[in-house]
Amino acid sequence: MNLAHLLMRMARQYPTRPAIFHGTQAVATYAQWAQRCAHLAQQFQNAGLKPGDRVALFMQNHPRYLEVMFGAWWTGLAVVPINAKLHVREAQWIVDNAQANCAFVTADVSAHTGEQLQGLQRVIDVDSAEANALWAMPDCEDLAPTQPITQRQADDLAWLFYTSGTTGRPKGVMITHRNLMTMGLAYFTDVDAVSDQDAIAYAAPMSHGAGLYAIPHLMAGARHVIPASGGFDAAELFELGTSLGPLSLFAAPTIVKRLVDHAEQTELNPAECARAFKTIVYGGAPMYTADIQRALHVMGPRFVQIYGQGESPMVGTALSRFHLSDTTHPDHLQRLASIGVAQTPVQIRITDEHGLDLALGEVGEVLIKSDSVMAGYWRDPDATQTAIRDGWLFTGDMGCLDAHGFLTLKDRSKDLIISGGSNIYPREVEEVLLQAPGVSEVAVVGAPDPEWGEIIVAFVVAQTGVTLTIEALDAFCLNEIARFKRPKRYELVSHLPKNNYGKVLKTELRQQLTKP
Repeated sequence: MNLAHLLMRMARQYPTRPAIFHGTQAVATYAQWAQRCAHLAQQFQNAGLKPGDRVALFMQNHPRYLEVMFGAWWTGLAVVPINAKLHVREAQWIVDNAQANCAFVTADVSAHTGEQLQGLQRVIDVDSAEANALWAMPDCEDLAPTQPITQRQADDLAWLFYTSGTTGRPKGVMITHRNLMTMGLAYFTDVDAVSDQDAIAYAAPMSHGAGLYAIPHLMAGARHVIPASGGFDAAELFELGTSLGPLSLFAAPTIVKRLVDHAEQTELNPAECARAFKTIVYGGAPMYTADIQRALHVMGPRFVQIYGQGESPMVGTALSRFHLSDTTHPDHLQRLASIGVAQTPVQIRITDEHGLDLALGEVGEVLIKSDSVMAGYWRDPDATQTAIRDGWLFTGDMGCLDAHGFLTLKDRSKDLIISGGSNIYPREVEEVLLQAPGVSEVAVVGAPDPEWGEIIVAFVVAQTGVTLTIEALDAFCLNEIARFKRPKRYELVSHLPKNNYGKVLKTELRQQLTKP
C-alpha cells in the first residue's frame, strides 16, 4: 500500500482534469501532478535516497507542497511536515531528531532570522532556480507517468508529524500509509461526501490536518486550491469560492470566527455564503456553543466538527452537519457542546485513572482504538508504551459519553483545576463567560494558591469597541454558575497567545501568572 497509488489512479482516469490551483489559476492537471511527482521521485533516487528516508517540508502553503509530498511517497520516502511559524532553530531540532536527508523550504520561513537549516544533503527553496531545475522535465502529453511507484507496506512510515511541544520537546508521531488511508476513507463516511466538482482550499497550515485532507479530495478527483496569499484571508476565500465554486476547507475555530465576522460585516446572507463555501470542517481547539450558534445563523449549515489528535490524525469523532442543524431535537444544545459520535473506524472508551471503564455520563480519560492510531513515537519507546496500551490510545483528554454515543470533552487532563478539593473544568467556565455581553474570547487556567491549592483565573478579550469591567464579569458569573466555579481573578487582555493551528497556549498563560 502506497498513498501515491491514489494519485496514479486519478492520473490514469482523468488525466486532463484540472487538479492544482494557485489562486484562480490552474497550475497542474492530474496527469501533470503525477508526472511531476514521478520525476521528483527519480531525482530522489538519483540522490541516493532510499525507501524509509525522511524528507522535511518547512514551507508555507504552496502549490509545490502537494508535489513534494506525493513525490516523496512515490519513491517510498516519509514526509516530515514542519510548522512554518517555528523558529529555524526549532525546525533544526526536528530535522535532526527525524534524521532527515533533505528539506524543501519557502524563503519566508527564515527571512526574519537569516538562519538556514544545517546538516542536510540539500535544502531547496521551492521558488528558486535550483528548484525549477529540479522540477524541469520534458514536455509530456496528458498521460499518466510510467515511472513505477515504490511498493510500501501498510504499516510503513508515511508522515512523521511532530507534536506542538507546549510541555517540552515535541515528539515525532509515526503515521503510516494505513493510518492515512483510514483517515481518507473515514472522511467520506463521517465528514462529507466529495465529488469531482468539489474544491478544497488550503488556508490552514498544510503541515497539519489541512494538508492531510488532500487525500480524500484526491480520492474523489476534486480540485486543490492554494490561496495566492498562501494562508488565511477571509475576503480572499470568499472571492475564491465565488470564482471557482463553493470551497471546502479545514479550519480552526479562530478561522471560523473570522469567516463569520467577514460575512456579518459584508452583510452576506446564508444563501450568499453557500455560493462561496460548501463545507467548513472545524477542529483542533474548542468551539464554544455560542460561537457555533452564531456561525450557523450567519452562514447556514456549512459546518462539520471533527475531533482527532496528531496521534490519530483527523479521526476520532465527528459532529455532522445534520446534528449541528437539528434544532428540533430535545438534546440539541447538549449536542452542540459535544464533539459528536465515534467515526466509523473508531471505538471509544471513558476510563478512570486505573484504566477501568466508567458509566455513561461520568468524566474520565478518553481512549480510542482505530486503524488511524499512530504506530508510535519516533525513537521514543517509553512514550509509546505510555500512550498506547493494549491497542488503545490514551488521549489525555477528559470527557464523558451519553447514551446516544455523543462525546463531550471537558478539558485536557493537565488543564483540570482542583480548587478547595473540587474538580473544575476550565471549558465549563469559558462557555459561561463567552455569553457575557462584550466578550470575544476567553481562556481559563489554574494558578497555584496556598489556601485553595489552585484558584481559577480567566483571561478575557473584549469585542472591538467594548470596554469590559471585572465587576460586570464577576456579577455575570455569580448569576450563571456555582460560586466555587467562579474565577477568583480576571485578566483583561488584548489577545490570547495561540500556536500556528489556532490553539490557545495555556502554558504561556500560566507562565504569565508566575511572573513578578
